[in-house]
Amino acid sequence: MKNMKKVKTGIPGMDDILHGGIPERNIVLLSGGPGTGKTIFCQQFLYKGVKEYNEPGILVALEEHPVQIRENMKQFGWDVRELEEEEEKFVIVDAFTSGIGRAAKREKYIVKDPNDERELIDVLRTAINDIGAKRVGIDSVTTLYINKPMMARKTVFLLKRVISGLGCTAIFTSQISVGERGFGGPGVEHAVDGIIRLDLDEIKGELKRSLIVWKMRGTNHSLKRRPFDITDKGIYVHSDKVLKIR
Repeated sequence: MKNMKKVKTGIPGMDDILHGGIPERNIVLLSGGPGTGKTIFCQQFLYKGVKEYNEPGILVALEEHPVQIRENMKQFGWDVRELEEEEEKFVIVDAFTSGIGRAAKREKYIVKDPNDERELIDVLRTAINDIGAKRVGIDSVTTLYINKPMMARKTVFLLKRVISGLGCTAIFTSQISVGERGFGGPGVEHAVDGIIRLDLDEIKGELKRSLIVWKMRGTNHSLKRRPFDITDKGIYVHSDKVLKIR
């Protein structure tokens, strides 16, 4: 474990909790309910990877139009256009539009049928090789569970094998309903190397954000629930504080 390379998340406070970062080639399930900050966490991991650590990244968009993603990222000061077009260090794989619409025609990497796991993996593999990607974000794998619940675990294993095999570290976001105890998807938590759960709980009449690392293969990590904020520069984790829900 001592010689294992860690990938810095680029999220203030998060690497303290992970004792240095995510072990290289790990696939991490980022699980949480609506509004918990999963997408922001995933985008910050990818953007900071390029800007601060020179590690090219790929975002697989399964639930949102690529145009909207770029606009949303810009709100945090993360303008990815230059990284995409000039530096070729960032890619959005469009697995949302099926190539339909004028804006979608301008996308370079399009998955025509997101339900076709082979096509999804082929386009992703091409994108990884084209830019020498080191980080991958899939937002969200919940789409795969909903469309093919019986195939979800197999698809996640397949994605894991390809992404990890090509030397990338990845975050898969997963949607859960409010109050749900699991991590989303039938048995998918057993297919990944790590699980980080984001929560939004009402405490004394106020909603509080917090996260906890449930597992992370290859490294020790904090077992405490840490509060975090979503600021105009992204997520900030208070690694020195503990939030008690009950």
